[in-house]
Amino acid sequence: MRRPKGERLTVLISRGRIARRVRELGRQITREFRGEPLLLVGVLKGACIFLADLSREIGLDATFDFLAAGSYGNSADTSGQVRLLKDLDTSVEGRNVILVEDILDTGVTLNYLARLLRERNPKTLRVATLLDKADRRVQPFEADYVGFRIPNRFVVGYGLDYAEKYRNLRDVCVVHLGREKRKGRKQGNKEARK
Repeated sequence: MRRPKGERLTVLISRGRIARRVRELGRQITREFRGEPLLLVGVLKGACIFLADLSREIGLDATFDFLAAGSYGNSADTSGQVRLLKDLDTSVEGRNVILVEDILDTGVTLNYLARLLRERNPKTLRVATLLDKADRRVQPFEADYVGFRIPNRFVVGYGLDYAEKYRNLRDVCVVHLGREKRKGRKQGNKEARK
């Protein structure tokens, strides 16, 4: 993959480590829900790869749905206001729901989405995130299933992007931007909103 001048990637979490951890999470979920069907709700766009791989490691009947959310404003610091961009196509009422996200950082988006789903009366609601960047938390939030806890680094790959690039990388990588790009970059994956 060609990278623009001034961008350099270093592997933070290898594809092998990701595969092993996703397998462990799938087994844990299978044990905890013991034969009950699940609805996996992916947060677009970043969670698609994690959701696909996680679902294949869960030994239960699982269906999918997707939603999308975004922050108001364009600043790197979250405004704390989230809007729903795409709602679910199916009802969660009375169902075992796992909200699947690529990265938990500020907690703003996941607090909003979890509250929204709880109001719809699922039987259970759990949250699975591939990455947890706790150093960026501005609202308290704990995921039920965490792949990896990572430092406050700008990461891409395995669904995470920088300006819609790098989602298809098999590893999670730290992106190092040249000096000029760093000045104009809006930090936090996507929009510094999760």
